[in-house]
Amino acid sequence: MAHPVDVHVGKRIRHRRWLVGMTQQQLAERVGIKFQQIQKYETGANRVSASRLWDIADALDVPVSFFFEGIETEGEDQPKAENVPADILGDKEALDLVRSYYAIPENQRRRLFELARVLSDVA
Repeated sequence: MAHPVDVHVGKRIRHRRWLVGMTQQQLAERVGIKFQQIQKYETGANRVSASRLWDIADALDVPVSFFFEGIETEGEDQPKAENVPADILGDKEALDLVRSYYAIPENQRRRLFELARVLSDVA
């Protein structure tokens, strides 16, 4: 059985890769490994070594600490917003929405954000 930390790190690798629009193959090429290894990392089946995690962080343009964010609160009872998946970054539609949102110019993005807040308060 995979260690929970390995699973968490793998999820964070996958989420960041999706967020930047990179395929497993592209990430593997940047790191110098086979894409199957990326698959194993992302599922937590294989543990990521420190040096490999360093290379992955560099390829995904995040600090190594990014992969450990949220791990201390995982599994704790926390108030959750209704209709929001516990693992929102695991939802492909949510990631696509975030990617599209950040592609919008900042002034228009702010207006869209305010509109979304108003609509969610009404619902």
